[in-house]
Amino acid sequence: MHGHARDDAVRVGGNARQQFHDARGYGAPVEGNEIDLAPVEAAHLLYRGDLDSVDGDGFREFFVSTAEEKPRFALQFLVYADLRERGFYLSPAREPWVEIDAAGDPDCDFVVFPRGKDADDGVVEHRVRVVGERASVVAAEMAGYVFAVVDEESELTYLEATEHTYDGETTYELPTNLEGVLLDDRAVCWNAPADLFESGFYGQPLTGRDAAIEGAVQLSLLEAASLVADDALALGTADDYAAVVERGRTVEGERFDRRLRVYDALRERNVVPKTGFKFGADFRTYASVDSVEELGHSETLVRVVRPDHSFAPRDLSLDVRLAGGVRKRMVFALTDANEGIEWLSVARLTP
Repeated sequence: MHGHARDDAVRVGGNARQQFHDARGYGAPVEGNEIDLAPVEAAHLLYRGDLDSVDGDGFREFFVSTAEEKPRFALQFLVYADLRERGFYLSPAREPWVEIDAAGDPDCDFVVFPRGKDADDGVVEHRVRVVGERASVVAAEMAGYVFAVVDEESELTYLEATEHTYDGETTYELPTNLEGVLLDDRAVCWNAPADLFESGFYGQPLTGRDAAIEGAVQLSLLEAASLVADDALALGTADDYAAVVERGRTVEGERFDRRLRVYDALRERNVVPKTGFKFGADFRTYASVDSVEELGHSETLVRVVRPDHSFAPRDLSLDVRLAGGVRKRMVFALTDANEGIEWLSVARLTP
């Protein structure tokens, strides 16, 4: 069976509709038994030996000439072939191959249908964006896609980006008479009740085997700012909140404001954020804290980035791999100076 190039498609006649489209989900029907194949579909059928040629060219010639004409074609072919080998039906995300809202999405390369379904069913399981390992992706444009990352050795990694929702169960009634002082890049509360740490999971007790003091808790500047804003902590300055924020900006610049916004948002959702330093993140989070003595594992790692932050796929893969290795989900908090927060979860996907 032979095909002929027409515009940006390959027209195939004979019994192509029954053999390729109806039976296996390739191409878009046109007239009679003819179908139009997208270049990547034609290349895959040539690769399998199901199609003999396109205008006299076999797989090698067609693949090379199309890759020279379309810069990302070689990467797209690798992803298309891999998903086909895994038993999925998929189509280019453009008309006439799909008549859904994915058509015309300039960022989407393929739509993948649920197993046992095809384009005629109109149900999409994944929207796939193909990227090379040296490309970059903008944080605010990631949600809703599966990123098929092709590395320099043509191996594939699939990363799924979805919107994330925090809904914790931690309830703690703050005291109202805490007293403390700012010290360099932290604060110390001198009269903390035991449950400030044990139940509220604020700070770290200033205790040790040789300590002869009680009730002293070291607080991060984020924790101190949050407690001051909630009228729970007094630091003895003319404007305690302004003093903490100014100190935070001195320590880490404008990142402090964005991290404080994320910290407060998590606490408002009854989620407890603690430092994620040991994991290379801004925070680790606990959805439910009854007692530190009976504390379970944290569920997510959070990194705070700007919405216009550009991720290198290698950095994304590193974050996701690290989070998965410690049984946590990687979440990015997208926020800017005067905007809200978008929560983006990225996880490795095995099709």
